[in-house]
Formats: sequence, C-alpha cells, structure tokens
Amino acid sequence: MEPRDGSPEARSSDSESASASSSGSEHDTGPEPDKAPRRLSKRRFPGLRLFGHRKAITKSGLQHLAPPPPAPGAPCIEPERQIRSTVDWSESATYGEHIWFETNVSGDFCYVGEQYCVAKMLKSVSRRKCAACKIVVHTPCIEQLEKINFRCKPSFRESGSRNVREPTFVRHHWVHRRRQDGKCRHCGKGFQQKFTFHSKEIVAISCSWCKQAYHSKVSCFMLQQIEEPCSLGVHAAVVIPPTWILRARRPQNTLKASKKKKRASFKRKSSKKGPEEGRWRPFIIRPTPSPLMKPLLVFVNPKSGGNQGAKIIQSFLWYLNPRQVFDLSQGGPKEALEMYRRVHNLRILACGGDGTVGWILSTLDQLRLKPPPPVAILPLGTGNDLARTLNWGGGYTDEPVSKILSHVEEGNVVQLDRWDLRAEPNPEAGPEERDEGATDRLPLDVFNNYFSLGFDAHVTLEFHESREANPEKFNSRFRNKMFYAGTAFSDFLMGSSKDLAKHIRVVCDGTDLTPKIQDLKPQCIVFLNIPRYCAGTMPWGHPGEHHDFEPQRHDDGYLEVIGFTMTSLAALQVGGHGERLTQCREVLLTTSKAIPVQVDGEPCKLAASRIRIALRNQATMVQKAKRRSAAPLHSDQQPVPEQLRIRVSRVSMLDYEALHYDKEQLKEASVPLGTVVVPGDSDLELCRAHIERLRQEPEGAGAKSPTCQKLSPKWCFLDATTASRFYRIDRAQEHLNYVTEIAQDEIYILDPELLGASARPDLPTPTSPLPTSPCSPTPRSRPGDAAPPTGEELIEAARRNDFCKVPVPGSGFFPSGSGASSLGRERICSGAVICHCLARCRVSM
Repeated sequence: MEPRDGSPEARSSDSESASASSSGSEHDTGPEPDKAPRRLSKRRFPGLRLFGHRKAITKSGLQHLAPPPPAPGAPCIEPERQIRSTVDWSESATYGEHIWFETNVSGDFCYVGEQYCVAKMLKSVSRRKCAACKIVVHTPCIEQLEKINFRCKPSFRESGSRNVREPTFVRHHWVHRRRQDGKCRHCGKGFQQKFTFHSKEIVAISCSWCKQAYHSKVSCFMLQQIEEPCSLGVHAAVVIPPTWILRARRPQNTLKASKKKKRASFKRKSSKKGPEEGRWRPFIIRPTPSPLMKPLLVFVNPKSGGNQGAKIIQSFLWYLNPRQVFDLSQGGPKEALEMYRRVHNLRILACGGDGTVGWILSTLDQLRLKPPPPVAILPLGTGNDLARTLNWGGGYTDEPVSKILSHVEEGNVVQLDRWDLRAEPNPEAGPEERDEGATDRLPLDVFNNYFSLGFDAHVTLEFHESREANPEKFNSRFRNKMFYAGTAFSDFLMGSSKDLAKHIRVVCDGTDLTPKIQDLKPQCIVFLNIPRYCAGTMPWGHPGEHHDFEPQRHDDGYLEVIGFTMTSLAALQVGGHGERLTQCREVLLTTSKAIPVQVDGEPCKLAASRIRIALRNQATMVQKAKRRSAAPLHSDQQPVPEQLRIRVSRVSMLDYEALHYDKEQLKEASVPLGTVVVPGDSDLELCRAHIERLRQEPEGAGAKSPTCQKLSPKWCFLDATTASRFYRIDRAQEHLNYVTEIAQDEIYILDPELLGASARPDLPTPTSPLPTSPCSPTPRSRPGDAAPPTGEELIEAARRNDFCKVPVPGSGFFPSGSGASSLGRERICSGAVICHCLARCRVSM
C-alpha cells in the first residue's frame, strides 16, 4: 500500500531524495514533449519535507525540471562561468542565470546549506545577493548552486519547438526562505520563528514571480503546487512573461544550399530589406496580445539622482522579468525599443531626470513606432520639472516599487507638445560681434520643457564649463551649490545680461515683440512649454481675470513667452511670476551677438543666429492619476462624505532613519500631536491645512509637553499601509492621495527638525551623560551643534522659500515699510537672486 502525503512513511521516503533545484520551481519555458507528461509517482515523491541542512524542494522527475536542451542546429557552447551583475543578451546566455550584486547582510545564511557551503568556516567572506530571486550566498559558493541544481527564474525560452506560437504557460519558481514577511496563503497565519536573526530553519516557500508564500510544511504546501501555472502576481498586467522571449538560432547554411544560392544577386536582397531587418539578433519577441495587458519596459539611468538609479534597478529586477529592465549606461534605449516594437499596449517607464525622458522620446521619434508607447516617469534627477507637471513628483523618496508599478498601469494617457529648434548663422552680424568661444549649433534640436537665453543660461554655462575644466573640484554637492551661488552673484553685480534686449529681435506668430521687450529690459527670456520651471516654480502663474491670456497647458500647441527682470526672478521662488509677453505657435528669434542659451538645461554660448521655434509633434505620456480606494460612482454627483476623526503623530528624522523598516517600534517612537476632523473624501493637501492649525495651538500642550515643540514647515506625510515599512509621500503628490489610502484612525507625519531627546522624555537629554553599556539603546539626541555656516543658511532658506531672512554679507536687514536706501534694497534683492540660483542649480547637478 502506497503511503499518503504527510504520513510517516511518506516523510521517510522523502528524506532520501536529493536537495531541491530550481527546476521544480522554474517555468515551462522549454519545448513541450510530443507525448503526454508522466504522472507523479506517489511512492517515489510522496510529499515535501524540509531538512536541517538541506534547502530544497524535492524533485518531481518532470521534464521541465532541467534546463531545456539546446535546439537542433544551435552551437554547443560551454561558456566560462562568471559572476554576472547584468542581464546577458548574447547567444551564449545561460538559462536561469542569477544576477548578482554585493551585499553586507549578515543575518542570512548561505543558500546552498551547510552540506555544500565551502566558506562556512571562513571569516569575512564576501556575500552576494541575486536581484531576481533574492537568495544570498557566499561568493565562493556560487558554483555550488550547480550541485544542488538551483537556478534563477528563467527570463526566456528556447525556440526549438516546431510552433513558436503554441500556447505555453509559466510555472512557479519556488524558493526557500528563512525569513518571510506577510502571511501564508493557505492558512493565513504569519511566518513566526523564535530566533529571527540567526535561525537556520526554513520557515517559508515563496514564488519569486507571483510572490505567493506558504509555510514549509505539508499541510500548507502540497507537491502538486510545483506544477501549477503561475499567475505572475498582482502586477501580471505589466510583467512580460518569459514565454514571449525566444532565443533564436543562428542561421547556418549547408554546403548544398550555399551552392544553389551561389549565383543569387545579393544586391536585390539588400534592396528589399533594410539594415535593421537583415541583422540577426540572439533574442526575438513573440507576444501573445491581450487587451488586459500593458507590458512595461523600464529604462533606468544609474547616473541620475546620485546612486538612486543603481539601487532601484535591483527592485525592478525582483518584481519584473529581468529582460524588461534596461540600464541606459549599457548602450541606450534604441536596441530594446527595436526588439519590443511589435508588442501591443506597450508602456515605458523612464527612471531618471528630464534629460533621460528627452533621450527616450527622441529615440521613439527615430524609430517611428506606430502607435508610440506612452512614457511614464520615475523622477531620479534634480530638476524634474516635466515629472512635476505630470504628477510624478519632484524626486524619488522611498515609495515602494510595487506602488510605482500600479501607478504606471493605472495612469492616464496624455499628450505633450514637443518643439523644433532650427538655428542658422545670422548673416547680418558683423565680424566684430563674433566670439571665439561661441558655437553655431545648439546642444539639442528639440525641447520638451523650455528654451531660454540670458541670465539663467549664463550662470548655468559658467558652472558647466568650470566643472568640465576641473572635475575634481566639483565632487561635493554643497560646494557645487556654493560655486553656483557665487557665480550668480558675480554675474548679477557685473550685469552681463542687462543689455539683452538690445541684441535680440523676437517675432511671435508674425507680431514683433521687440519694442515691448526693449521697454521691459529683461535679463532673461524663457519660451516655456510646461507650467513648471527651475525645479518646480510656476513662472507663468495663474492669469485668472487676465482675459488676454489662457491658462497654460502642455498639449495645446502653444508656447508661453516670459520675460524676467532681476526683481521678478528673485520673486519667482516665493510664488511670483515673470512678465507674460504672449502665447504663440511659432517664434522667430534673431540675435546680433553671441548670447548664452540653454535647451532643457543644456547650456551653450550661441553665436549670432536666426532661430526658428515651431511645433514638432506630440509625445504620448502617462500622467499619474488620483487614486480612490473605493469603487467609483456611476453618477457625477458625489454624496456628502462622513467626517473622519484622525489622530496625528509625528516621527523624528533620527527615529525614521533607524526604524523605518520596523513599523511597530517606529509607532512607539512617534509623538502624539493632536486630533483632526476632516471629510471622508479629503486628500492629503486638505488634511495638511488641518494639521497646520495644530502648529498654532497644540492640543493639551503644557509647558513641559513634548508636543509643544514647533512643527517644522518641511514636514511630510508617511504612508503606513505597507506590510513591512513606512515611506515618505512627496508634498507635490499630496493632492493625488486620499487620507483613507494611508490611514484609518491614525496618521503619521515626518518632522525633520524634531529632536528625539526633546520629543521623548524617557531618553537622555543632550547634557546628561550618554549610556555606554553595549545593551543600552543608541541615544537619538546629539549634543548641541555649532551654528551652521552662512552657506548652509542660504540653502535652507532657498528650500523653505524664506527669503526675507536671508543674510547677505554687508547688507543688513530692514523691516517692511522702513525708509531703506536703494542700495540696501538692491543688496536684499541680490540675496534673493542668490537663493533663486541655489534652487535653480539643482537642475544642473
């Protein structure tokens, strides 16, 4: 009599099987056998059992467990085993290859287990973690993964099948875990263990595709689940299945075939096929169209935003197929877009600054994809004006990648005007107006955000030239900002752009604006396509009752022409706007001398030229939509929402940086601020106004209460709805999030100026001796620091938009309404200009 699963006999026979391979967890990506697959033998594979030192799922004996054999005619290449940190797109790519990066985690044991671990007796051995399946091994133990036959989730399939379009499905990729968040899908209980940090016990089995997890016991995980098709998880609509990606066979002509085609005309073949079509590629895409799918290509610029790009690419490799995530430093977006050009409903996520987005849009123009795929933005740069316009925010904080993928999938498709720039030398300019350092070519011939000339372009140009000449002196962001501010201040004093109006002629839609510009005497002129400029400011403002102008849009085919004097440029950072000149469809700009210009932040000194600006086309973009947790109503009228009474607690920056991965401890470290009552459909922008009132009159705040510490103007909301951690919400995206999406009865905010010691009476004060015991917690308070230097005060003032308190050397202060001299007012204005440039320099660094 055969033993049943879970019986002692079954467990005994199961213990004789070898350790697990990824094959029991890999997908059905190889060619299907002609005959029916064998059924599992219960006698040989009665169940699933975990061992003290073995980490594997028992082998099932199915043909899909081993990597697929090479297709007939394919070269038998034995590639030299190497540790790869990127996806291999060559013809020698290994099936189920891991993507390794260095890690310093000390709580995870080597995945190969004690039996196969060759570094268990060594000290200070480097470890590596696979970005796609998240296993951790010692670097010398990577070769041991072959012995236990564990491979990563496969990202492609072989093209050896006779019908490459036959229906195939994806199998789970099961991996053992010693630590696992969430709950078991079968029993609904959490994955608890006595000693979390140094436990060798395997507590869970999870799929690296759909992220489903089960307890590692027969009552929760059955053997038949190894063969079940995988749904690819909650992001299945954007994940490109490995069954769509085929490794192609290199064409090999036999001797007879070559003799028959010896007299063929190669010129005729080349005339029918273009150079791109005739080129052989190791991988081809065979999509299965579905109206419910929105396959996504992710392009990451690792140089954007410091080291953010290099870090976030690892998260995308975990959630998606590694072959739909591309590093732009490895060759740009063209090859990937050509490969996936026939995929229906394709979407693109550009992770970088506005320059990265422009790069991808220009590549789409070159390839002429019909229809062009819409482009979403994950802002990793510093300016990110286009990302702000499309509601993606001014920068990436620590939002979970899973939520980003949901926003991309649910985002609205909108249009973005793109403008052509055509520059040619001005034949009327005399030889005395020529400048040796000037160029006749613009850095870009198309812009998405703005084109400007004058003061801002001159400052940006000087900074870029200095950095290119001495890059070793510009390795600090603080020093970069101070150099930028000094350049702006010296340019302001020298007045290099004060005669700009005398050397330009502007004609918009046939109307000559030169007399108006000469009367205004601007030092900077901007041709703006989107509402945002200079790291988030709105220079066009809101015309409102001004009937001569329409509200600004990025898809109306019009440019906004704006002039800036030094006064309006300084007021820009405090909510002001420039001088609105006109809205037009075509611009003819003539310069009579070399003038600094910049195109979407790329500066140059352009010789006397004639410049024509006209609409090029419209790009398809993805705008982040405002989400609702409840189902939408069918009628236009919204019911009167119920009132929500929500407790507000704030968290210090020191506590957040130390505990944001431990939600319970961070909640305990929070400080109650008060209670607000808001409508049930309130967004965070409205909720902020209610919380600001708590700053004026803290609820029950006594003289010694921690809540009496003033709330910083730079506070932000924290999302506490994720299972594992808190994350910050960008202030520019508060109007896109409802209160009910991040809180039920309590909401948490991050206050960067809240001190742990002053907020927590139970912690030692800065003047008290600090605990020295190794068991004592690390104090969150620090001794009082010295006053920050003037440069830091300038930067903080620029970030807070607080210019009335900006200290300018040698200027002094005067209250509003006092009889201050014109020289004093000019110095105060120059201080505001410095702060404007400090904020503006974020675009260039």
